[in-house]
Amino acid sequence: MSTEHFKTFQLSGNIERALTDLNYHTPTEVQQKVIPLALEEKDLVVKSQTGSGKTASFGIPICELVDWEENKPQALILTPTRELATQVKDDITNIGRFKRIKAAAVYGKSPFKLQKLELKQKTHVVVGTPGRVLDHIEKGTLALDHIKYFIIDEADEMFNMGFIDQVEAIIRELPINRVTSIFSATIPNDVQNLRQKYLNEPIEIEVVGTGVTTSNIEHSLVEVTEDHKLSILKDMTIVENPDSCLIFCGTQEKVDYVYNELSKENYTCEKIHGGLDQDDRFSVMNDFKRGKFRYLVATNVAARGIDIDSISLVINYDFPLERESYVHRTGRTGRAGKTGKAITFVTRYESKFISDIERYVGFTIPVVEPPTYTEVKRQKAAFDEKMNAHVVLKKEKSAVLNKNIMKLYFNGGKKKKLRPVDFVGTITNIPDITADDIGIITIKENVTYIDILNGKGSIVLQEMKEKTVKGKQLKVHIAKK
Repeated sequence: MSTEHFKTFQLSGNIERALTDLNYHTPTEVQQKVIPLALEEKDLVVKSQTGSGKTASFGIPICELVDWEENKPQALILTPTRELATQVKDDITNIGRFKRIKAAAVYGKSPFKLQKLELKQKTHVVVGTPGRVLDHIEKGTLALDHIKYFIIDEADEMFNMGFIDQVEAIIRELPINRVTSIFSATIPNDVQNLRQKYLNEPIEIEVVGTGVTTSNIEHSLVEVTEDHKLSILKDMTIVENPDSCLIFCGTQEKVDYVYNELSKENYTCEKIHGGLDQDDRFSVMNDFKRGKFRYLVATNVAARGIDIDSISLVINYDFPLERESYVHRTGRTGRAGKTGKAITFVTRYESKFISDIERYVGFTIPVVEPPTYTEVKRQKAAFDEKMNAHVVLKKEKSAVLNKNIMKLYFNGGKKKKLRPVDFVGTITNIPDITADDIGIITIKENVTYIDILNGKGSIVLQEMKEKTVKGKQLKVHIAKK
């Protein structure tokens, strides 16, 4: 099937409108293959690298198929990391913005009580890590009786991280009459076993031409000694002078060391690993996406769930001992049709692992020499100029989508016995405001947030300062992000 535009899928107007605002025009290969079958509610096993557009390939059908009127969750998506859970939740929210699809993300190191309150409200899609999803199921705070669509995202990494028992425990609690899809960059035995046990005549889809391919990514090996790694890293960054660079290390301690050394040289850099607070990890990732700094030193926690389409260079400072890890690290570059470079440092001891990775990816990775003193000296001025250049932050991909949306805050919620229908009734009494101008309504214990669509936020804001909701005068202002 050759699809030149998302209109070919005959999606509803609300979904098409959001895709246009998100600048989704031509479907990627995985989207072309998956979306029609997902809309037909077929079980799927999809082998596709990160960066191929697979989140939208399941996110678009889910947003199209869920029933807005139903208050209980209809889709459950499992992800291996908190960062990916948040990213998928944001993508679902953006795609379903004008259909008012409510998505919630649940994961560890975040207050269970707040997630419980959110799940009590109308929620169409739940995205979460296996451990926290299972916690909510066991405590009865995640309703499963209306789950019709179940997605396992990044399945190989899920099982590599030891989540197989939790995933199976979750599956056993789900309704039998459901649609199940597995998305994975590789298909190891655990994924095959899951497919055979829990999927109903699944259609297998394999998308080639993304991720580690030599057409998008220029791969190379640099032979190093541990003593000279850091100096070679600095030389390599000067010669390559990337706009955006990910440096992968094997341990949190090594990340801290490399980050500290680069900071001493005034690199615009940050670090991310599992030892950081979750809020700090989210903040670092968001700043990296926006281009606030150019170098991110990371453990494998950053090899998944980074949706950045302009990382020009990946450096494996520490050799990835697992072949899957090589695929996921290097797959951070060369995304969204762009080209990139992946440079891997290898010591004499580690060289014995190269052939296994080469067999796995299907090509020989050439060995290149480290930069010479002359090359470094010649490129240093250009490197310093870029390092000191004024930073122009990138726009978020949802900027156009959100341009005509205003989120309003009201200082009343469940404790005042307020319901969505109460707000809708009051707001639609404002001249020139209809139900189509009201987006997602989130009612918490003491506050309510409402998205006002179509550029009508300022009208509603002014009018609601004088109106009452269910006889109660509420304070209203633009919500802080």
